[in-house]
Amino acid sequence: MRERLDGMTWALLYARWILGLMFLMAGFYKVFELGVGEHARRFFIEGYRDTWIPEWLLWTVGMAIPYVELVAGGMLCLGYRVRGACLAVGSILVIVTYGHLMKEPFFSITDQILPRLVLLLFILSVPSERDQSSLDVLLERRASGPDR
Repeated sequence: MRERLDGMTWALLYARWILGLMFLMAGFYKVFELGVGEHARRFFIEGYRDTWIPEWLLWTVGMAIPYVELVAGGMLCLGYRVRGACLAVGSILVIVTYGHLMKEPFFSITDQILPRLVLLLFILSVPSERDQSSLDVLLERRASGPDR
């Protein structure tokens, strides 16, 4: 049985694509234009070398985040393994929020973090089977056979 594309399906599609594009394009820029080494140096090492965080961890996280953004953003756009992609971008949001608040305890999350968080929470709060436009649902239907 083919599911109807209702308002919730469209809402999830738009939320996934917008959140996915935010992370995909940030990751694309950091990997292919800025460079992951420069990203780590500029945004992790220079700003947090004098904190409790060991430099090896700053380098590791600073080099990994661009790839996670790129891959998880693409996965969200496609609707592939949505929950895992959401957990990955959610972790990035926590790391970024902590970093900003470490440097500026009254940092406002309104411009960059909050819009992403709202989309993320919406996507995670809706049961995955409601996302009829996702690759996850399509693959599940195909695996369950023609009866469905």
